[in-house]
Amino acid sequence: MQRRNFNQAGVSALGALILATYHQAHALSLGDLSGISNADASAGLKTALEKGAIAAVALLGKTDGFLGNPKVRIPLPGYLEDASKLLKNFGQGKRIDELVTSINRAAEAAVPMGKDLLVNAVRTMNVNDAKNILTGGETSVTTFFAEKTRAPLGVKFLPVVTKATEKVGLANKYNEFAGKAAGFGLVKKEDANIQQYVTGKSLDGLYLIIGEEEKKIRQDPVGTGSAILKKVFGSMK
Repeated sequence: MQRRNFNQAGVSALGALILATYHQAHALSLGDLSGISNADASAGLKTALEKGAIAAVALLGKTDGFLGNPKVRIPLPGYLEDASKLLKNFGQGKRIDELVTSINRAAEAAVPMGKDLLVNAVRTMNVNDAKNILTGGETSVTTFFAEKTRAPLGVKFLPVVTKATEKVGLANKYNEFAGKAAGFGLVKKEDANIQQYVTGKSLDGLYLIIGEEEKKIRQDPVGTGSAILKKVFGSMK
């Protein structure tokens, strides 16, 4: 029973947590929350997170989802990004652009595979997960998804990213050069393999956009058309 509902003793605390987390412009009394049960609050949070995750996958898992979005566009890592500018001056601009496009296309191809895992993480979240999200500040949603899904999503994304980057001849050359550069401290060790690098950046971008989409849903619950979201978050406007 505890996994399904917040306990009765936590009602006023829950109201205070929601108030603090969502930074409302005016104070709410306990009476203002009298129409919202613990079950509704939990359901509303889950619905917001699930809708945010699905929206993020749809935005990123398409052509230019990464490449055309400066917030998540994946560049070459560290020193290699600077080195690429020099290489462009020596007539290698087209090949560098092909590599950057390739790594972003790889991310776009991988992201749709994460939908089921993300949705399952929300549907199976427990009381502690919900409390951590409500008290964790602006990055709490990103933190929740990263903790629950980063490892399994990395396993699912890596083969897709590997296949996509193999289409570009520079991928192997990148790994060879970056491996040497890592030995001199010019590239982080975890970034010395392009497949691992792109997989990590794909997940970073995914979690970032999920957080942004969840915020939009909270801010305009009526616009979602969801009755539970309107009831829970709409009452806090």
